[in-house]
Amino acid sequence: MIKKKICMLGAFSVGKTSLVQHFVKSMFSEKYLTTVGVKIDKKTVSVKDKEVDLLLWDIYGEDEFQKVKTSYLRGAAGCFLVVDLTRRNTLDTAFVLKERTEGAVGNIPFILVFNKSDLEDQWEIDDSTIERLSDEGFTVIRTSAKTGVGVEQSFLALAEKMLEA
Repeated sequence: MIKKKICMLGAFSVGKTSLVQHFVKSMFSEKYLTTVGVKIDKKTVSVKDKEVDLLLWDIYGEDEFQKVKTSYLRGAAGCFLVVDLTRRNTLDTAFVLKERTEGAVGNIPFILVFNKSDLEDQWEIDDSTIERLSDEGFTVIRTSAKTGVGVEQSFLALAEKMLEA
């Protein structure tokens, strides 16, 4: 059995916990619960005829008061940089976290996840920004933890990238 650690990174309230809960338990809750420290879940997936145990480290959201501890990143084989489509500043936070992660663990596969795609009338990040990032070579997936759109696809895409790395 192959085991891979994935870190869920992003600003506070972007939907990291909701994405994990939808992926692992196929559920969504409207209740907002702040992650304190880190919460670890596990799910086994099949990628290219291989069984892969994904250890999902749901790390508390970064804001102006607390920074993600680099010790949580050790051993990561890949990460999600989760962005809230309804809050433009969360994209900047994602790139700060990407730099810090690369400084702590080197170059690991990551996917830019644009969450809350179901709230299209509230988006602050436009299609052209997302397309530009995709054109620059970033793997970009739009998700909705609420409806499930793109959730499974994003985890399987990252699992595949980690196996290729």
